[in-house]
Amino acid sequence: MEKKLVAIALGGNMILQKGQPKTYEQQMENLRVATEVIVKIIEMGYGVILTHGNGPQVGNILVQQTSAVTDGIPAQPLNICGAMSQGQIGFMIQTAMEELLYEAGMKDKRVVAIITRVLVDSSDSAFKEPTKPIGPFYTEEEAIELQKKSKDTYIDDAGRGFRKVVPSPIPLKILEGKTIRRCVEEGDIVIAVGGGGIPVARKNGQFEDVEAVIDKDRATEVLATQIDAEILMIITDVPNAYVNFGKPDQKAIGKITIEEMKTILDGGQFAKGSMKPKVGSAIRFIENGGTLSIITSPENAIEALKEKAGTLLVK
Repeated sequence: MEKKLVAIALGGNMILQKGQPKTYEQQMENLRVATEVIVKIIEMGYGVILTHGNGPQVGNILVQQTSAVTDGIPAQPLNICGAMSQGQIGFMIQTAMEELLYEAGMKDKRVVAIITRVLVDSSDSAFKEPTKPIGPFYTEEEAIELQKKSKDTYIDDAGRGFRKVVPSPIPLKILEGKTIRRCVEEGDIVIAVGGGGIPVARKNGQFEDVEAVIDKDRATEVLATQIDAEILMIITDVPNAYVNFGKPDQKAIGKITIEEMKTILDGGQFAKGSMKPKVGSAIRFIENGGTLSIITSPENAIEALKEKAGTLLVK
């Protein structure tokens, strides 16, 4: 394995941002910007495993499924749509990464995308209370109309607009973990746990599908712990986690111990379905043996690895 292994979680909204055209070309343009940072991290000597969100993409796929029904084509369930998004985004990241690696003189570096399943408990209480935002953003008026026409639930997503929410059970194990680790040990750049992974549960010794979306940051933490990564980096659209976020007295959180961060978390500072699961995942990673958890933006990722920027969690 190379120098140190860093598991990097890339947000789905960075791949397709609010208000942008929902085209392949636009997503590839965004990915080339995001993966430039990943290539620089590889040039620094780090081993990399990359995970990604899929909220906007799987939401768009679900919209396409609904439209297809009018043409007599059966709609596919949420877990299948999640698998579609893993293939779609994995392919796009592979393409963007390989182009940049070639330009950086690392043309022999392999980029591998692995369709990933994640074990959950079918009795998880999350199935009774949907919390995970997916899909496009709507105005409050649009969300109210959509909610009237379906059994779906819509919530305000951190002030950015209203989105559909689905169950988000706790990930217990990455089923492809051993395969992922073997690829990493051979020096491959691995793309895995797309969209938090495809959730499955055990029943009578067999795996069964469940309709849910696992939080990708939490699933990334489980994977990072499972394969003994030293660093967990959660890349998002803000440079730090904040106290009093969005208020005149907001304050960026820099280097902090997990006990100090737990106090802030318990004080209700972080938005549910947004920064809260990121902070929770960062804390659990250190508790489970990790060395450093980072929450930051792409622009600050390199300096954060040098512990000069971002929110840095340590024991």
